[in-house]
Amino acid sequence: MSKSMLVYTKKVLKGVSFDVELFCKELKKAYKVLLPHELEELTDWLLNFTQQKPELRQCILHID
Repeated sequence: MSKSMLVYTKKVLKGVSFDVELFCKELKKAYKVLLPHELEELTDWLLNFTQQKPELRQCILHID
């Protein structure tokens, strides 16, 4: 995938961050399609993003 897929994924995750269930669903999809180096960047972004929305942190635990 290209860098634009990672950017798109972040945009989608931001857009669905109002709903924990939807956020988890989109996050699972992202982990299936992104490349390993993109996943590292996404994980860093997620840790930063979920500091402001701690209810979304549970989704990160279900991914690995």
